[in-house]
Amino acid sequence: MEPVPVLLAAVVAGVLAAACARWVQKRVATVPSAWLRTLVLAALAAVGGACAAAAAPTWPEAVAFTVLALACALLVAVDLAEQRIPDRVLGPAYLSFIATLTLAAAVSGEWPRLGRAALAAVVLCAGYFLLALVSPSGLGLGDVKLSGLLGAYLGWLGWPEVLFGTLSAFAIAGIVAALLVLVRRRSRRSDVAFGPWMVLGAALATVWTPPCSY
Repeated sequence: MEPVPVLLAAVVAGVLAAACARWVQKRVATVPSAWLRTLVLAALAAVGGACAAAAAPTWPEAVAFTVLALACALLVAVDLAEQRIPDRVLGPAYLSFIATLTLAAAVSGEWPRLGRAALAAVVLCAGYFLLALVSPSGLGLGDVKLSGLLGAYLGWLGWPEVLFGTLSAFAIAGIVAALLVLVRRRSRRSDVAFGPWMVLGAALATVWTPPCSY
């Protein structure tokens, strides 16, 4: 993408996040937190929107990816604030991202990619659900639901991205948890918000994915 669309996506995402800030603070979050400040939400969304637009080869994909970036900014902020992925943000995020991704498929004729995105969403949701059953203290249902949203995005990119993005999330979360224990900020039994690392894993898969034979 050219610099102008990238800048536009950053501005739009930041403005929309700022507009949603009061709703998030009053209707979504249950505790006050620095993560939920308007400036923080706007900054997270602006950075995500710029990165999303930069990664999109076409304008319909840029719209879809920016919508996802905005949703992820709000979700990450709430998760960092209170270790919870709120349904009030996830529901609209699913509807808006699926709608804009369908638009991208209609414009480009890439219906197989949309089918792969849907399949990847189901596969990741099922996998995360099984992990949540095995280790409910490590993953919550909010993480399971978020996996479907990110799975649709990664599936649109390709199966290697799905695999690498998922594994990256667990690797980053493990490293962060270990570092927090080492600096004695948390105990071994303390919960660590997993949503931000899921989003970061998906972002890393966007930038670079190791070559795969399939």
